[in-house]
Amino acid sequence: MVNTVNVALDAMGGDNAPKETVKGAVDAVRDQKNVCVHLVGRREAIEAELSKYDYPKESILITEASEIIEMGEPPVMAIRKKRDSSIVVALNLVKDGKCDAFVSAGSTGAVLAGGQLLVGRIKGVERAPLAPLIPTAEGVSLLVDCGANVDARPSHLVQFAKMGSAYMKYAMGIDNPRVALLNIGTEEEKGNALVKETYPLLTACTDINFTGSIEARDIPQGGADVIVCDAFAGNVALKMYEGVGKVLLEKMKEAMMTSLKTKLGAMLIKDSLKSTLKKFDAHQYGGAPLLGLKGLVVKTHGSAKAGEVRNSIIQCITFKEQDVNGKIKEYLDL
Repeated sequence: MVNTVNVALDAMGGDNAPKETVKGAVDAVRDQKNVCVHLVGRREAIEAELSKYDYPKESILITEASEIIEMGEPPVMAIRKKRDSSIVVALNLVKDGKCDAFVSAGSTGAVLAGGQLLVGRIKGVERAPLAPLIPTAEGVSLLVDCGANVDARPSHLVQFAKMGSAYMKYAMGIDNPRVALLNIGTEEEKGNALVKETYPLLTACTDINFTGSIEARDIPQGGADVIVCDAFAGNVALKMYEGVGKVLLEKMKEAMMTSLKTKLGAMLIKDSLKSTLKKFDAHQYGGAPLLGLKGLVVKTHGSAKAGEVRNSIIQCITFKEQDVNGKIKEYLDL
């Protein structure tokens, strides 16, 4: 196949593996002709799932890995000791240049540690941030960092802003993406020491479109395309975002089932409501890339189903075709 993008998929990672990971791989190769998925894990279990589907056989390969890194294991120790785990074997495929990207729904800590230890950072990148796309009223925004660097320095946040700008411009097609600093107010003098030190550094950057601070309540409205923060604040914001969305959806369903009148109303708005809610489903945008590495590493939700796995694989195609890593180097002037 010409210009094939090779994606190493951790077939054993996540709450629903290997059933959903394998199905996601099959859906991806059925939909995209220019991708080859390398399913990494226990061959017998993978083959049992693959036998349920018809798919282009040349587009899915199996790489044996006998071990699995469990969610509760110390990440760095697990990466070093379980060298035949699906995460380590798959990451080494990227490190050795046999695959262009890696996708996993497994242990977040192991993926983050393995990505930096095995794949390695681009020379000059101080820290690699985890950057998920989150749905907003205007489309999507990139939250960077959401889980990799809880104790970041101002220089790290500046690099996060530049890497996030490159990603949104070339992977998402947003020209001149707006960059904002997550803060407790919009005034320049507000915030903790990290935010106060970072603000003037971002203001001085001429290669990004820095618009100032943004409060968490303005994120759902689409107040910025790239939201920059340390991983502690980012993870809190992301989890609250997801939690509130889940509760609102449950309460809406509950309200629609209270009487015959509300049930009839629900039937009338069902299609429109489903279409609207789909726009706010973060799973449709794939996983969160770990930016600034020599190869693409993507972390999906631990509860990922086939659709999210499929979208994460397709996300890797765009990343490769748009040479996002090359653009990140340009933005960072490396």
